[in-house]
Amino acid sequence: MKFDCIVLGAGMVGISCALHLQSRGRSVALLDRRGPAEETSFGNAGMIQREGVVPYMFPREWATIFKYALNNTSEAYYQLSSLPSVAPWLFQYWRRSTPEGETASTKAMLPLVEHSISEHEPLIAAAGLQHLMTRNGYLRVYRTQAALDLASAKDEKVRKLYGINSEAIDPKRLEAMEPHLADNLIGGLHFTDPVSIADPGALGRGYAELLVKRGGTLMEGEAKTLTEAPGGWKVATRSGWAEAREVVVALGPWAGELMKVHGIRVPLGWKRGYHMHYRADGNATLSRPVIDAERGYCLAPMTKGIRLTTGAEFAMRDAPASPIQLTRAEAAARQIFPLGDAADPEPWLGRRPCLPDMVPVIGQTPGKPGLWLAFGHHHLGFTLGPATGRLLAEMMTGETPYTDPRPYRVDRF
Repeated sequence: MKFDCIVLGAGMVGISCALHLQSRGRSVALLDRRGPAEETSFGNAGMIQREGVVPYMFPREWATIFKYALNNTSEAYYQLSSLPSVAPWLFQYWRRSTPEGETASTKAMLPLVEHSISEHEPLIAAAGLQHLMTRNGYLRVYRTQAALDLASAKDEKVRKLYGINSEAIDPKRLEAMEPHLADNLIGGLHFTDPVSIADPGALGRGYAELLVKRGGTLMEGEAKTLTEAPGGWKVATRSGWAEAREVVVALGPWAGELMKVHGIRVPLGWKRGYHMHYRADGNATLSRPVIDAERGYCLAPMTKGIRLTTGAEFAMRDAPASPIQLTRAEAAARQIFPLGDAADPEPWLGRRPCLPDMVPVIGQTPGKPGLWLAFGHHHLGFTLGPATGRLLAEMMTGETPYTDPRPYRVDRF
């Protein structure tokens, strides 16, 4: 089987790269060891985060570092047994999280984030999935006035610098917007631009079905079998070897291993995260995602119920799941919303692929003709898949990129 391009990894980034290459006349195969959107792209809060310009950097305030070191919060948790393995990457993350580093990362993320919704919209329409989309932003709510005041000051600075649209919400307005939230919240911030998706996995599968409808090929196989071949690359699939002039590595948290095999060392880490769906008690509803800013979790209305998503867990990528973080988040969530019984038999666990500067790799591998990269989107892979796919496809087909691709080059490390 021969193609112009093979995309390795059928998450939101990989599917989007395949669709954009296909729209530019390339014959494309999309390969994964599982079905489309069954890994990291399946388990997020379902938001296309047009406001997500400033990345989550490693904290520099000693009080915050000490709080997380105690390991008793729901927004961040580390498995003690994994620390020797993850500490070197955490140190690189900390080194890149200076004020200057944050500014550089934010400027790099801005053009991708600015195109996040506008690049999703035509794909959502073409896939006939508009019914999954809600345009009413999300709420970041607060329990104490001090925390809200601090967040409002930071938000005002970001709004002026990067054009993020938000508005302050007092308790009365909060009650009008989400009447089933508890009255122990003193207000919040309404981010008006983000779009919500009621089933992220279904959106990813819909995009993959669109690829096939337009003539693309879905294949099952192991990306680790990727091998250089005369005139390009080949990879083993369940149906035999597939060959292509070019290949795109969009493997998320698994990309680093494949890069190492081909002589490229990339400082790729991951932040693990969990979600669980719950029924709502009585007639309680949510009309948009709600982030409990002081506890570090999100409640998002989904087709399956209310999805509770956790903050970041630092552990070895394939370490056994730990219930601690989700248990803490659930207890905090029940203080602000009437969650009922769990609707899932067990929590879902995923891994967010992160580079130390919280900026993805998008572009060609130096010294490896035909080997292209698209991974490391940290918390925003679902948000930035189509914007990344467009940029990479423009680079691969010789078009003028819509933004300068140099901030995303792999050799910046």
